Amino acid sequence: MKVAIFGAGAIGGMMGVKLAQAGADVTFIARGPHLAAMQANGVVMHSGGQTIHVHPRCVGSAAEAGVQDYVIVTLKAHSLPAAAPDIAKMMGPDSALITAVNGVPYWYFHGLEGPHKGHRVESVDPGGVLSALLPPSQAIGCVVYPAAEVIEPGVIEHTYGDRFSLGEPDGSRSPRIEAISKLLISSGLKAPVRPKIRDEIWVKLWGNLCFNPLSALTGATLDILTGRPDLRGICRTMMIEAQGVAEALGVKFAIDVEKRIDGAAEVGVHKTSMLQDLERGRPMEIDALLGAVVELGALTGHAMPTCETVLALVRQRARDAGCYPA
Repeated sequence: MKVAIFGAGAIGGMMGVKLAQAGADVTFIARGPHLAAMQANGVVMHSGGQTIHVHPRCVGSAAEAGVQDYVIVTLKAHSLPAAAPDIAKMMGPDSALITAVNGVPYWYFHGLEGPHKGHRVESVDPGGVLSALLPPSQAIGCVVYPAAEVIEPGVIEHTYGDRFSLGEPDGSRSPRIEAISKLLISSGLKAPVRPKIRDEIWVKLWGNLCFNPLSALTGATLDILTGRPDLRGICRTMMIEAQGVAEALGVKFAIDVEKRIDGAAEVGVHKTSMLQDLERGRPMEIDALLGAVVELGALTGHAMPTCETVLALVRQRARDAGCYPA
């Protein structure tokens, strides 16, 4: 079984290290100094007081990697359209694409029965580029829970978490999802197969759609966003608006709004990824985390005044910083 990690940075690198440690046939696709360091010295991961050092195959292009059985993509959502032509070079007719990406996935309506079956979400699949190059029928959903960081080229710091929930868009327990789940579990990771992966996608997205943009607008860390009554109230309002949209699409939430906010509060003094990207002048993951949710609100006929307001503000904040298209 051949597995490629496309965008083998922090999270992808963590998965790849665990797979390589277990003896899997894994290929890292990366670039720049990180790739050079991995090719020269292997990959080092610090995790739980231990240091793991592996020497997987590391290449700079998908074409060099060749066709794979599984391609795990750990890029941010806004990078996917540009990367799709490269990713497609690793996809044979029987290959599976595991989208370990935050936010609403491009394949969201594939295999989902109902009035919107087959609908394309423009915010995350502009012009249908992804659907054309990476057919949704090849996609497997993945919700990422660990936290990790590339602390220097070729070196990964794994902070917490080891769960990657998997799910077929149609909810089936297919042979392909069973096989990759078993491989990841044998590598020491948690990889449960969920019959309703969208429910789990939404629980994570529920927090991301408010905490990320509000942190970018205010500079506040999670403890402040969840602890100050006024800011917590805005988070709650955005989440309730989004909940109506998700439930209209058949999603069931296993927890309530307050528990979800309290869960984020437990993380403490933490800068969201969107705030970190803003501070570093990097493209911001606005459309997958909030733009797509507002788009789905329009699709389902649900008013989202607070989400729409925050979306407009954070897009302009990002434009001013050169982190979002003008």
